[in-house]
Amino acid sequence: MGKKSHQPLLPTLHKGSAEEPLRILISWSPSSSGTEPLEFAAWLSRTAVIEVRVISTVFQPWTTTSLSKLGGKYKKWFKEQKQACATATAAALTEAGIPEKYWNDTPSVLVDGPSRPQLLTEMAQDFQADIILLGPNQAAPKGRFFPGSTADTLLHYSPLPLGLIPRKAKLSKHGVTRFNFVITERGERADRELLGAAALADRWDLPLRILAFSADDLLHSPSKDKSDIALKLTAEWHEDSLAMLDRARDHIQDAYPEVEVTSEIGSGAGWSGAVDSLKWKKGDLMLMASAPQGPIARVFLGSTATELLPHIRVPVLIHPATD
Repeated sequence: MGKKSHQPLLPTLHKGSAEEPLRILISWSPSSSGTEPLEFAAWLSRTAVIEVRVISTVFQPWTTTSLSKLGGKYKKWFKEQKQACATATAAALTEAGIPEKYWNDTPSVLVDGPSRPQLLTEMAQDFQADIILLGPNQAAPKGRFFPGSTADTLLHYSPLPLGLIPRKAKLSKHGVTRFNFVITERGERADRELLGAAALADRWDLPLRILAFSADDLLHSPSKDKSDIALKLTAEWHEDSLAMLDRARDHIQDAYPEVEVTSEIGSGAGWSGAVDSLKWKKGDLMLMASAPQGPIARVFLGSTATELLPHIRVPVLIHPATD
C-alpha cells in the first residue's frame, strides 16, 4: 500500500515547511509562574518552520450590566492591560528563543470572558491554529505534567490537537530528534493512527519509536488471597504487548521502509515504574491518539492514556480521535 493512502496522525503536523508553517497558539500570560509552553514552541521551531501567537486571558465573571456601569473605565483599563501584555509577551518570546521571523503579525492577543477554555478554542479557530500549547499546573513535580483546570477541560473537549509539556522539562537544543508513539488500544483505527505517526516521521525525517507499557501491580485483590493470578495476567499482558509491537514494526516497515523504526515495552511497578523503565532523550516527543467521543472528533483520552500522562517526562502531542 502506498504512502498517499494513509490518513496521518496529527495531519496538521505535516506542515512545518517554509511554504506552509505550523500555526501554533500558545496559552500563556505574563502573570504565569512558568514559561513552559513558550519553551515548547521554541523547541519545535528548531525542527520545523512555525508561526506563533500567544493568547492571554482575563477571567470575566461579571454580567454585562456590571460592565456597562463601568463604561469607559473598563475599556481604558483593558486597553492598558493589552499593551502591557503585548510588551511582556514580546520579551518572553525573545527570552524563550523564538526568532521574530516566527511571530505572527499580531503575536499577542488579550481577551476577556467567563470561560478560558472556550476563549482558547475560539481564538485558535480565529487564528486557524494547528496546535494549542498548554503549560502544566505549576504544582506538578519537576519533570511531570499535571493538568490545570483549563488543560483538563480541553483534554476532553478540544477540537484541535493539544501540546502538553511537563514542568521544567529538559529539552534538546537540536529540537525534536525522535518521535515516540504509544499504543494504547487495538483495532483498525489504532492501525491508522500508527501509520499516521510513521507518515509524520517520514515527513520530518525523524526516527520513530513505538511503545507499549506493561505495568505490574495493577490488579489488587480485596482479600489476602495469595493466588498468582495477577502474575499470570501480567505475564500474558507482557507477551501480548511484545507480539503487538512486532506486528506494528513490520506494518510500518512495509509501508514506510525509509523510516527508522524501533519498538520497546516499558515494564515496572505501576505506570510510573513502566514509564521510568525506558530511556528518554531530551529530543523525544510523545505522540498520542485520543479515544473517540461522539460523532465529532475531539480530544478525549482513554483510560490507559489518562493514567500514563502524569508520568511522561517529555512533551506530548495529543490528536483528536479519527473515526
